[in-house]
Amino acid sequence: MVSNKKIDKEKSFLDKVFFHEAILKCLTKIKGDFSEICYNLKNLQERLEGFLKEDMTEKERLEVLIQSAVELTSKEAPKWEFIAGRLLYCKFKIELEEKMKALTISNFYEKLCYLTSKNLYGDYILEAYSKEELFEAETFLQEDRNELFTYAGLDLLLERYVIKSHDGEKLETPQEMYLGIALHMALKEKDNRMVWVRRFYDMLSKMEVTMATPTLSNARKPFYQLSSCFIDVVPDSLEGIYRSIDNFAMVSKFGGGMGLYFGKVRSAGSTIRGFKGAAGGVIRWIRLVNDTAVAVDQLGMRQGAVAVYLDVWHKDLLEFLQLKTNNGDERMKAHDVFPAVCYPDLFWKMAEENLDQDWHLMCPHEVMKTKGYCLEDYYGEEWEKRYLDCVKDERIHKKTVILKDIVRLILKSAVETGTPFIFNRDLVNRMNPNSHKGMIYSSNLCTEIAQNMEQMETKTIEVGEDNDEVIVTTSVKAGDFVVCNLASLCLGNLEVENDEKMKEVVETAVRALDNVIDLNFYPIPYAKITNKRYRSIGLGVSGYHHMLAKRGIAWESEEHLQFVDEIFEKINYYAVLASNELAKEKGAYSVFKGSEWETGAYFEKRNYSSEKWNQLRESVATYGMRNAYLIAIAPTSSTSILAGTTAGVDPVMKRYYLEEKKHSILPRVAPDLDSKTYWLYKEAHQLDQTWSMKAAGVRQRHIDQAQSVNLYITNEYTMRQVLNLFLEAWRNGVKTLYYVRSKSLEVEECESCSS
Repeated sequence: MVSNKKIDKEKSFLDKVFFHEAILKCLTKIKGDFSEICYNLKNLQERLEGFLKEDMTEKERLEVLIQSAVELTSKEAPKWEFIAGRLLYCKFKIELEEKMKALTISNFYEKLCYLTSKNLYGDYILEAYSKEELFEAETFLQEDRNELFTYAGLDLLLERYVIKSHDGEKLETPQEMYLGIALHMALKEKDNRMVWVRRFYDMLSKMEVTMATPTLSNARKPFYQLSSCFIDVVPDSLEGIYRSIDNFAMVSKFGGGMGLYFGKVRSAGSTIRGFKGAAGGVIRWIRLVNDTAVAVDQLGMRQGAVAVYLDVWHKDLLEFLQLKTNNGDERMKAHDVFPAVCYPDLFWKMAEENLDQDWHLMCPHEVMKTKGYCLEDYYGEEWEKRYLDCVKDERIHKKTVILKDIVRLILKSAVETGTPFIFNRDLVNRMNPNSHKGMIYSSNLCTEIAQNMEQMETKTIEVGEDNDEVIVTTSVKAGDFVVCNLASLCLGNLEVENDEKMKEVVETAVRALDNVIDLNFYPIPYAKITNKRYRSIGLGVSGYHHMLAKRGIAWESEEHLQFVDEIFEKINYYAVLASNELAKEKGAYSVFKGSEWETGAYFEKRNYSSEKWNQLRESVATYGMRNAYLIAIAPTSSTSILAGTTAGVDPVMKRYYLEEKKHSILPRVAPDLDSKTYWLYKEAHQLDQTWSMKAAGVRQRHIDQAQSVNLYITNEYTMRQVLNLFLEAWRNGVKTLYYVRSKSLEVEECESCSS
């Protein structure tokens, strides 16, 4: 028991250093909540004394107090991250209250009025909600939930997500931010709207669910672009190519990432209007995309982000595989894009059997002109039959390469640059629940989206006059321009075994994402058309390794595979149920008729045959689905930090490490690190990656889209071992692979899909 004399001594010390009552209250509460000896305030005082100088202001003293708590964070005492977080919030709150007092703002409603008047808040919130409703919303705010933040999470939220003045002053608290987002997402709810505001607020503020970075950043603001990523098919025409580049520029302007499929564009040396050797090939166009990414940045925060996809049989493949490598002709490089290759099963079958076989590269335009069909429009056995037919057709010019040489280039680029990403097109299209309405050619920037795609097509161009002005009207067939609407369940923070809780959280998240579709600002009209047609969402997860470690489950174990099979089936079941219930209430997506949801093939392909699944299957056939696509696992690199959990479905990079930030070194620890979880947090590069591929395969059965799955390799890996991991992923039915993360390679994180 601590003596009163000791407490008085500590309080006396703190009284000398700080004069603000809020700081003393915060420290007193910390003392009560963190009773372990390693969190004794004496440790904080001793660390603080080394920083203090006589001429410091109170603000400077508070900053060094926070820094002292941060630096006490260690493998042995990881909760100092939470103590530092509380102190950071205390400092922020003191400063914010002073600003609000100066502005004579005393409540949430008055703050919304002020922010709206400054064009920092969208006026649609005040227009949609009554004053009484906003006062009711204020009662939902739970101040104690700020204690859930680690220092890293709160620091990131305050720097990147809360609303700031034009001078950079922070003007809303974290809880007000979550409430503002909830108000936006419930905007068009007709019944029990305030109930949904509360449910959306609770799931966010309890860190049970995170929305994608664009949603967290832009919901409640005047420009509310809420979607993470977009995907377009680049047509094989000058006009079409420039339209796709223009679309990318507009998406990037409003903070979205992009995936561009170049598989339809003719190769270098192909014909143009019958003239042989006239075409420049895809690399020239990709370089234009690269320059656009640099020129049109994402809201001034970072340069545009774009992945470019090409089929493994395309004639420009060899040059494409060297886009980001450091050797070769610099005029053929595009260092700011992220290349990805689309593979049919045949490629992997041949690589598995014998690498000394021939592989044939062809121009898609020449195939279309010669055979009367587009080879890229098929998949599976039909694609293989047509590919072999093209190989035999002597009228089609082919670049024949030994398979081993292609694989060597793929692996060399993967090890050096982390790319190309992998898109297994046959696996994706066989499991497409909406194959009755289209084809999936590629994925997005982070490889987790797999939805129907179709190129745009110019139909007519009309020239007319209006009051002596010449009016040119272009009619365009919109195609399918894919939109990613993302959120993630924080598995490390949820009671995943609690069925009622999981049902509630999944239902709330699905409804929020469905609302995003109707509440979004679309940078281009084609995106809105596709989004309204399919109403696709991407419910994902973060905190996967966190969840396993908390339950004592080793990554490299059969227990891991069995556990996640059960959990992801549960997530999928509640997601399908939620979408089906929404369809009953609001109607099914417009092209539901004839889908595998309606026919039941979706359930058969995944071997969902239990009584509860059969009942749900019947309900889906009767009432439909609100959303054409449901599950997609994004990387969550940023939002997982907010929630104090691990990123996506990845293992931790390190249990404990030091990060350089703002001219200081900050310790970082794995969530809930203690003597029990320490060895369960085996670091990513130390893990046998075949277990990661097996787990991805187990999860994939329950995921109608794809996953951002990384491979972690060391310098000891041979090229053959990396190839074997690619083959292992394909054998296990894994649709896509993201980065190959070599231990000596730093790769750029995707901000757009940080859901």
